[in-house]
Order: sequence, then structure tokens, then C-alpha cells
Amino acid sequence: MRIAVAKEIEVCERRVALIPDIVARLVKQGVEVLVETGAGERAFFSDAAYEAAGAKVISDTTQLWGEADILLKVSPPQEREDGRSEIDLLKEGSVLISFLNPLGNPSVAQRLAERKVTAMSMEMIPRTTRAQSMDALSSQASIAGYKAVLIGAAALPKYFPMLTTAAGTIAPAKVFIMGAGVAGLQAIATARRLGAIVEAFDIRPAVKEEVQSLGAKFVEVKLEEETTAAGGYAKEISEASKQRTQEVVAEHVKNADVVITTAQVPGRKAPVLVTEEMVAQMKPGSVIVDIAAEQGGNCACTDPGKDIVWNGITIIGPINLPSSMPVHASQLYSKNLSSLMQLLIKDKALNVNFADDIVDAACVTHGGEIRNQRVKDALQALSGVAS
Repeated sequence: MRIAVAKEIEVCERRVALIPDIVARLVKQGVEVLVETGAGERAFFSDAAYEAAGAKVISDTTQLWGEADILLKVSPPQEREDGRSEIDLLKEGSVLISFLNPLGNPSVAQRLAERKVTAMSMEMIPRTTRAQSMDALSSQASIAGYKAVLIGAAALPKYFPMLTTAAGTIAPAKVFIMGAGVAGLQAIATARRLGAIVEAFDIRPAVKEEVQSLGAKFVEVKLEEETTAAGGYAKEISEASKQRTQEVVAEHVKNADVVITTAQVPGRKAPVLVTEEMVAQMKPGSVIVDIAAEQGGNCACTDPGKDIVWNGITIIGPINLPSSMPVHASQLYSKNLSSLMQLLIKDKALNVNFADDIVDAACVTHGGEIRNQRVKDALQALSGVAS
């Protein structure tokens, strides 16, 4: 059984799929681990550290991918500078475990199926108690929520905490967090630790107690429709409900010094929660940090990957926030992968058991076919648009 760790080639990706500590545990279990030269370099894990952990460091990318029974990555397979696709480097019958964005880019799943690769998508891990240790979306979202607050605090031309000085009293900053999932809850906790007054909004009323337990005020909007999808994620709501939501949150956006938006719907464009009209009502010097920028943004003024100033308001649309903290992001992701592989490796051999609900949910392609119905639907919708 050979597990290979690929070097990420996406420009903004600094994470690595396995850190040396996890490699050492796998080696002790009798698994052979191959690591591509420089795979951990941008996350500050040296080739020497991997060798000390028992891994074999390989400089030949084609060899590494071709020998892997299980290939581990962070980002979805990319097109290489030499014109080859990483998918074409995988041997038939091998297993790829990575973030794959199968609902947003189902064509990748189609190509993996054609290559007869068993692809496990980390986005598709079910949100259940048993799968918590494998839930990479949550582990990485927590980092994004934390970092978003630090970015907002650095950009705000004010203090976050209340200060009493000889020169007078400084009022605390007001932070409004939109979306109380994992990223939002971590943002609440971080902003509160920095001394801000925090309000939070989410269309799911069930998160009210979690928000309040962290010391924030919950802004509630009563809607007539169901707002929670399978797995506890927020569900896309009707246009009427979106309008009602915007009317309620507008006043809170107006009064905030920092707004952090985190609302995302898997496989869909991020809902617009902050309109241009809302931004126009904010105080000069206020800041918006839009975590959902990669999916189009929750703010109508967001420019993904850029910091802009719009009518005196700084709007930040960061891309891949977890990658900006590669040491701990890699540590958490590595643990997620390790936990998943415990289900896939039995007696040092690969065992893809679809009777296991986690394996069944996470497996996107197998045996030359796309297994997941949601991915099939997304691919069909993409084909319809293309035609």
C-alpha cells in the first residue's frame, strides 16, 4: 500500500496534505509513504522532516503519481505548466483524496471517472458526529473565520476593545457577522476576544443559542420557509425571503464598524446579503471582509482576491484564507485525511466499503462512473448550459 503526497501547484495554495507527524504514524502502521520534493516547503515542513518521519521523498512527479495507490492533495487536480493534466498522471484504479469542488466544477469528476479513478471529495464528508474528525470543510472554515477578524481589525482605523486612558475613553468597535456556521462562530469568538461588541445573523434559528453562548447578540429574521439543508448547512431561500432578510439586516450593517460575511451554499453562487445601498449607508472607514468572495461574494461590491475602497468603505475579498495559515491548516487537514484513511485501509490493503455511510457519501467516482447523484445533476446542468 503506497500513499503519495503531491506538491500543490496552484499559486495561492500553501498547504500540504500530510504533515510529518501524521506520516510517521502511517509508517508505523506499515504503510509506505511517498512525498513529492518540496511538498511541504510552503507550509514550513522540510523534505528532511518527511524523511525523518519515514517517508521516501521523490523528485519525479510522474513517478510519484504513477506509483500511488492513494494520492493525497489539498486543491483539485490542476493543469500543469507542461500542458499535462494532473488527472492524467493518476494510474487507473488508484484513489484520489482531495478537495474536488464536485458540485461547483463537476467536469473534474467526469474526467476522474473516465480515468477510472476512485475519487473521494473532502467537501462531501457528511456532517455527522462520527465524521467530525474527517470534516475538512469545518476545520478549514474555522481558520477562515479567525483570520477574517484579524484582517478586519488590521484594516479598521480604530481600536477593537474599549480603552480608558488619560486622554479619554475609546468606545469598542461594533462587529456584525453574517452567517453563524463554523467560520462565523469562530469569527464571533475571535472578535469577542479582541474586545469588540458583536452581533451575528443567520437564517437558521437553531444557531441562536450557539451565537449567544459566545457572547454575541443574535439578530433574528423570522421566515416562513425551511432554512436548513441536509447536514446542517444553510439552504438557499426564496427571493421574497432574501428581500425580508436584507430589510432586517440593513440597519445592523449601517451601524457596524466591521462586517464579516460567511454565507455560502455548496455548489451555488454565494447569496448577496450586503447590497450597494447598504454599503452606501455605512460610516466612512468601516470595513467589510467577505469570506464568500471565491463564490462570488456576499457583498455586491466585492471584487474576489482584491481590497477595494468604495465610497470610503474598505471591502476585502480574500481568496483561500486557510492557506494564509498553512502550518495549522495543514495540521488540521492532515488529521482529517488520516481519519478518513482509517476507513479505507484494512490490514494494509485498500478497502473501499460503500456500506460505510462516510465512504459512500464522500466517494464521487468509482469504477469508471460518477456515483453521487448531486454531482450527476450538476454535470447535467452544466451540459445543458454548454449546449
